[in-house]
Amino acid sequence: MKIISILLIYLAVLIPFQITDEVPIQLEWDTHYRGLPNSQSPFFALTTMTWKYSYQPQFYKNRVTIKLRHQIMVEKQSSWVKWEKIRDEDARINLLHHEQGHANIQYILFLEADRVLKNRSYSVKDYKAQVSKLANDISDYFNTMQNNYDDETEHGINRKMQARWDKIIDDKIAEAKAATLADSRK
Repeated sequence: MKIISILLIYLAVLIPFQITDEVPIQLEWDTHYRGLPNSQSPFFALTTMTWKYSYQPQFYKNRVTIKLRHQIMVEKQSSWVKWEKIRDEDARINLLHHEQGHANIQYILFLEADRVLKNRSYSVKDYKAQVSKLANDISDYFNTMQNNYDDETEHGINRKMQARWDKIIDDKIAEAKAATLADSRK
């Protein structure tokens, strides 16, 4: 009975912070930003997210496919906001909007990783290395995208570039969903 209770508590804590394949996590200040701010950081907020994956290999003659399980989570104890720096409501709304862009980019990572890692076959001899390299490549690509997002929007301060990135992110989500749908029909 204790194990079931612990599992239910564990699931109750994790589920609200995980991305599903339907929509990205919708960030909320009170829910997702529980960490202590870094006083040395020049930034007003930090959203920490992780992508975790595991897989079950399925062997067919000389090829391997994988059954992928993965999740994106907001690390709420590592995510923080400096409330004293954002006193007015418009600033809070704009900053949360910028931080939501980070969650949306992670959602694109989730969709693309799901599509790319599952929809290929690997060699029996070195499938672990192939999956690991591909996963690292995907992660590196989206880490670069996250950095470009911050650099080009000046961490959300440049409203014109923020609007441009909002469109880029929306377009990438639509592309990733369309590609996933197309792959599912094969």
